Amino acid sequence: MKSLTSLLAAAAIGGGALLNLAAHSEAAGTPPARSEVAEAAETVKAPLAHGVDVSTYDRGFDWGQKGLAFGIAKATEGTARDDATFAGNWAKIRQNGLVRGAYHYGHPKNDPVREADHFLSVVAAAGLQPGDLLMLDLETTDGRSDRQVNDWARRWLEHVKEKTGVKAFFYSSWSFAQQRGAGLGDYPLWVAHYGKAPGRVTPPSPWKQWAIHQYESTDHDHNVSRLTPDQLRQLGYRPPRA
Repeated sequence: MKSLTSLLAAAAIGGGALLNLAAHSEAAGTPPARSEVAEAAETVKAPLAHGVDVSTYDRGFDWGQKGLAFGIAKATEGTARDDATFAGNWAKIRQNGLVRGAYHYGHPKNDPVREADHFLSVVAAAGLQPGDLLMLDLETTDGRSDRQVNDWARRWLEHVKEKTGVKAFFYSSWSFAQQRGAGLGDYPLWVAHYGKAPGRVTPPSPWKQWAIHQYESTDHDHNVSRLTPDQLRQLGYRPPRA
């Protein structure tokens, strides 16, 4: 596997955006604080933005269908597994003008930094663009304690922020996040709660607000966001200024 640094260099040559391995915030300006985005969302009167998340189990999804504002694709799992459909989904989401996000399915039995680097290398190779969202999907403990799972998630999220300047979304079920999300409230929350109507969900502690609600898993996983597409992009990647 190519090193993350070489992949980033290749992306630059091909015209893709680079991951900033140094101080992102100072170079590009500090993104809005999570609380500021949440407050802005309170004033939004437009209908909730709808989106779908997919993986290899959703082959052939039509990203050109009406009514979608964002799309999320699985990129990686663990330390070595890549989703075979990621590159295609990643390109098509952008081609259709949607906000796009990439997620990593985490396994707390592994080293969180190795998993994060694997995820970043795959996304970098596919091309990271301004406004792209990065996400951690954590829904298994691998037999670890709540404290160990929480520490693992914290380290994964911190490492991604150190490498890219992005506060990645934390995804999990409502109960999993409530039980194992201590200290993660500054990261945008993507919460799964199928017992609630779209957008009719309260955030688990310690989050003050949710950003995306996955409300149904039928033909595909269906989601709504309380944020507008532009507000979602504000939570995504920002390349350093030249």
